[in-house]
Amino acid sequence: RTTSSSTTTTTTTQMWSGSSRKSRSSSSSHHHHHHHASSSSGNSSSSVKESFGVKLFDKYADPDDATNINMEGIVNLCTELDIDPLTDIRILVFLWKMGSKEKPQQISKEEWLAGCTKHKVDTIDHVRKMLPSLDTGFLIHSEFKDFFKFCFQFNREGTHKTLDRELVVELLRLVCGTGSYIAKERLDTYCDFLLSHKGTEYVRITLDQWTSFLDFCEEVPNLEYYDETTSAWPVLIDEYVEHMQSLQQKK
Repeated sequence: RTTSSSTTTTTTTQMWSGSSRKSRSSSSSHHHHHHHASSSSGNSSSSVKESFGVKLFDKYADPDDATNINMEGIVNLCTELDIDPLTDIRILVFLWKMGSKEKPQQISKEEWLAGCTKHKVDTIDHVRKMLPSLDTGFLIHSEFKDFFKFCFQFNREGTHKTLDRELVVELLRLVCGTGSYIAKERLDTYCDFLLSHKGTEYVRITLDQWTSFLDFCEEVPNLEYYDETTSAWPVLIDEYVEHMQSLQQKK
């Protein structure tokens, strides 16, 4: 297992391409909101928890930047938990629950410590005990919508605001593969449509296109009742419906 860890890191990083959110995040990362830290340290029991969180954080922190855990650290965490970062949705649910937000593809020390306090995580065993509860089936509707958006944001790369469509298809299958939020047939036909689209306009997908697909699946379970003339959906959705209608006609 350990010998292949370096190759795992590269493939994971390719699949989860993350990045910093342009200048806003880099400027905010310089002043580390000290008031958050001081407010919690007044309570002795939470500061004990926090010191445990620090130990765990330091173990996976980026050797070149001790203020965050990057993809390499996340892959190391997965190895220790014995889960596959490429195919196990629970690592994404864990990072979302822990509050990874400031920059994609990493979790900052501040976010990690707040997450440890909130979820009472002191040790790797505590993280292991959380695993069964990290299934997406346990998320209520509003949580899943927030998590769905997080999955896009976490995977952004460099200063890109869009995701490569191949990655979008892999993520959709990972995040919605259980069929509880998006019907399997809808998911499969949409993924096929994205990958087979000949034009260049959908080579990269925007956040609006990503979130709209989930809303569309909930609001339009049956494509027969889709009215393109009154549609306020992104053009991508209109084109998907047209694609499905033309397939129906060919039958």
